Amino acid sequence: MPSYSPYDWNESIQQRNEYIEDRLRDGSPVVTLPYDGGLLTLSVRQSQRKIYEIYDRLMFSAIGNHSDIEQIRIAAIDVAHAEGFSRSPEDVSIQRMVSFRISPAIKKIYSDPFAQPVVLKGIFAELGKTSDRDQILTLSYDGEFASAARFAVIAGTSFAEDAMRSHIESEIEAGPGTLAAVSRIGLVAWGIGKHNLDDRDRSDTETPQPPAEMGATAVSKHLADGWGVEGAVLERNTNRESRFRLLTTTELGPIVSAFAS
Repeated sequence: MPSYSPYDWNESIQQRNEYIEDRLRDGSPVVTLPYDGGLLTLSVRQSQRKIYEIYDRLMFSAIGNHSDIEQIRIAAIDVAHAEGFSRSPEDVSIQRMVSFRISPAIKKIYSDPFAQPVVLKGIFAELGKTSDRDQILTLSYDGEFASAARFAVIAGTSFAEDAMRSHIESEIEAGPGTLAAVSRIGLVAWGIGKHNLDDRDRSDTETPQPPAEMGATAVSKHLADGWGVEGAVLERNTNRESRFRLLTTTELGPIVSAFAS
């Protein structure tokens, strides 16, 4: 049997990274932002749904292979319900779910050069009783996860993500706004990310300074090409047991119309 050296392992991981990042590059970005009534997750898509409820106060979205996204979604639901049953619904949190269950499983697959890699970047959002207790985590294909302060974005390249963050940071300094206002910020950020993903000649080492107009133009272009806006919220002030709901066409209509070309 041929030997498998540390060099071979490192080389296989590098090739795996290149394969995954190439597959992720075409993914439609996702944005999660606070608004004055809770948390909003927003994206623009062609066909496959992108935003899901995980538990009463938890939602999830991702880019990557649809089969991998679905496996993580189902795993998250299973973990959440098992936690809620064995402990209590209040103990179900994205921190426990991701750090103790989902992240280790993905890391195990990622480090096995003979296993099919998970092609995914995800966002998990959790609504707290107050805004300062909201939590947002991002999860990568290697199992690494990070807590996001105030908002989070995922896109196919780090350059696109940096450009999206730059725009959002310049727009939400005054704190969470209305759902309509925050949705517009999120859509422009999406457009900025998508523009940078579509610009294949741009170097990832350049400083991201795309104008907001460029993002709005990208949104208009994709809407004209038949893409649709998908948004979902976790509502803090509601009598419904589940705080999650998808935004309706009536809610999205005035927001989308502002980007109509």
